Amino acid sequence: MSQSFLPKKFSHLYEIDPVYEKSVVYFSMEYAIDQSFKIYSGGLGFLAGSHMRSAAAMKQNHCGVGIYWTCGYYNQTRGEDREMAVQFRRKHPAFLRETGIEFTLQIFGQAVRAHAFYLPGDVFGTVPMFFLSTDLEENSSFARSITQRLYDQDPNIRLAQYMVLGLGGVRLMEELGVEPDVYHLNEAHGLPAAFRYYEKNRSREAVREKFVFTTHTPEEAGNEKSDIFQLERAGFFGAVPLEEIRQITGIWDNTFNHSLAALRLARKANGVSKLHGEVSRQMWSGFSDLCPIDHITNAQNHHYWADLGIEAARIHGRIDALRNRKRELKERLFRTVADQTGKLFRPDVLTIVWARRFAGYKRADLITREKQMFRELLSRNDMPVQIIWAGKPFPFDYAAIQTFNELVNLTAPFPNATVLVGYELELSAQLKCGSDVWLNNPVVTREASGTSGMTAAMNGSINFSTWDGWICEFGKNGENSFIAPPLDPNLSPEQRDYEDMMNLYRILKEDILPRFYSKDNTWWKMVQRSMNDVMPFFDSDRMVREYYEKLYC
Repeated sequence: MSQSFLPKKFSHLYEIDPVYEKSVVYFSMEYAIDQSFKIYSGGLGFLAGSHMRSAAAMKQNHCGVGIYWTCGYYNQTRGEDREMAVQFRRKHPAFLRETGIEFTLQIFGQAVRAHAFYLPGDVFGTVPMFFLSTDLEENSSFARSITQRLYDQDPNIRLAQYMVLGLGGVRLMEELGVEPDVYHLNEAHGLPAAFRYYEKNRSREAVREKFVFTTHTPEEAGNEKSDIFQLERAGFFGAVPLEEIRQITGIWDNTFNHSLAALRLARKANGVSKLHGEVSRQMWSGFSDLCPIDHITNAQNHHYWADLGIEAARIHGRIDALRNRKRELKERLFRTVADQTGKLFRPDVLTIVWARRFAGYKRADLITREKQMFRELLSRNDMPVQIIWAGKPFPFDYAAIQTFNELVNLTAPFPNATVLVGYELELSAQLKCGSDVWLNNPVVTREASGTSGMTAAMNGSINFSTWDGWICEFGKNGENSFIAPPLDPNLSPEQRDYEDMMNLYRILKEDILPRFYSKDNTWWKMVQRSMNDVMPFFDSDRMVREYYEKLYC
């Protein structure tokens, strides 16, 4: 067996499998590791958390680098009229260990002191992880604010955050005295790491030999851009002159595209589903000198997410046990619903959940846009329906917050529809275990992967989705999921949304409701098929193996 590449006091708690002996450092702005460690916003963090767990389970020579956000993303609460409220509160996780490592970064002309914390692998079942913080008494108020709030609204603080992650992450490796074989950027946030590495080696080829890049954004307009002179003022490029930056990135105008630079400085890149890989290659086809873009489909950690009772019923093929356990889990979720909203949901009623980050293209409110049809759906006495929404908008995305609040107001008169707050790991697990149908209706091609449906399927919830992201590799309409048919891409946005909504209502009324309320086991056989089909491909053990086979090689 091989040895950990980290110093002994921070090393892996297992012997490295020789298949995975290549040393890898993974940079991510967010990780969803445990409910008690609130340093994530949504799907990117959920994915990164599963990656860290499966890398440990597969005994890989891997470690994670992130930021200790002292105020997290935000606490999602309610105001007096039950509208969404945003609360920032400092957290003090006692499980983070001191490393004794500090160093100084130059950010916007200030000397910013960065401190490294360590999370041992045995705390939450991950690989060894390091978290950087600038929220230190000796720093200025600006420097302290850099690592307080994940994805801060201030664009200068956001740039500084990327610098702490990227520049700071490489500096941390230098302080540890290690030279990893691979630097893996999970999204372009950690891009300054490549400039720090270039600064040391002054060789673009040396950078490309070491760096790989995972992109999660399926459209060119969604990739972050900055004024190149602002980046220079920030110190984003370290001590590398701007003219040299232009040469190694091939960006000669004054708008710096972070993802484009990552694609030109990495050896390999990947999209996060088969469709997303195709979309990414097409999206970047007009640009030269890019690294190859493959795809490695996202997955989630089955060991962490799957309810033991549900999983036992799946393994043994026991429909009665599956049905009974599902009822128990629905009752558990409905206690949370009652506690938050005062509404008493019924475990024998078909329960639909839409739960993920609130963003325009995800269309949280799609099925509510024809108000009469929505009221009729919720007023059914035969084959009744219950609906739950949950999710965190970006705290300063006022359009998304407005959608959230409109749903709160719209559902208020109905005893069988509601909106929950606090969509974090614990509530996410409750919703996946307690739902019958997991609704996912993004605008097609705009959902890179969409992993929430994977963990819902692991817990006996049927995916009901548009044909996008991971569903294109999993979905078999009417067999393991319900799929809204693809539409003509030339439709106007208004017509597209209307057609998708009408298809959702048609499938719900003609197929989903009759199956769920049938007297035989038709529904439960479909649930079994869905649970069996999601394994093992959509378990993150497969995903982390593919990263070694396809990206790190």
